[in-house]
Amino acid sequence: MNVSKIDLNLFVVFDAVYTTRNLTRASEILCITQPAVSNALARLRDMFNDPLFVRTGNTMTPTPVAKNAIGPAREALRLLQTSVNANQYFDPATAEITFSFSMGDLYEAAIYPRLYPLLAGKAPNVRLNNFKVPREEVPSALASGQLDFSFDGPAFHNEPDICRYLVAQDRYVLAARRNHPDVPDSIALEEFLALQHVSLLQDKEQPDQVEIAMERLGLRRNMMIQCNYLMAIPVLLMKSDLVACVPYHFCKHFDLHWCELPFEPPALSTPSTGT
Repeated sequence: MNVSKIDLNLFVVFDAVYTTRNLTRASEILCITQPAVSNALARLRDMFNDPLFVRTGNTMTPTPVAKNAIGPAREALRLLQTSVNANQYFDPATAEITFSFSMGDLYEAAIYPRLYPLLAGKAPNVRLNNFKVPREEVPSALASGQLDFSFDGPAFHNEPDICRYLVAQDRYVLAARRNHPDVPDSIALEEFLALQHVSLLQDKEQPDQVEIAMERLGLRRNMMIQCNYLMAIPVLLMKSDLVACVPYHFCKHFDLHWCELPFEPPALSTPSTGT
């Protein structure tokens, strides 16, 4: 018999009748009528080409065929139930799963170092995978299950079908090598503008937020280098007198000196999106 043509509900009835040995009691457990149980039993008998149960007084006694079939049937029902429950309950201690992220190196450098120690202690078999998905493709990647989470700035992914959560807030600071001769613990605006700067430019559609804030003040930095990769900036700073405006929680992972900006820095919020 073609398995695709089998009604799996019949095995639920089979298990109930086998357990109770009574059609009326089985119907009560299943919350269906006794004629419905009798109809299901008739279909089962036709499927197995065997009576399955023989009436002995008020008891339905299983035949040898029923006794042979009940174990595999119950195991199949258990596996189906486990499969359904797996999508409704998550136990981090026993879960063996890989979560897929889409985020740039700024978020990766800030989030992974804080996230992994938590997982190592509470979810030792959970793995993380990050690959960059173009912004316009993120909603469909989330919907298809290709992605589980996407981290991006607050201006993106406002689609109503996407769940958004604020997972981090940060601020820009001025970073430089230790013992930089022109970067004190507190810097004036004139001193800031006189320094030679390096910045991150990964996406022309997402301009440097510090630059936007300065343009509003009618000011411009002395920009010497624009990098495409965030991790290049700490190396440049430690080997030169360049300075950079970077998020504080990124800066503190490196052996760098930092101070507050001499103007109101833009806020940094990191929403996580997911289905």
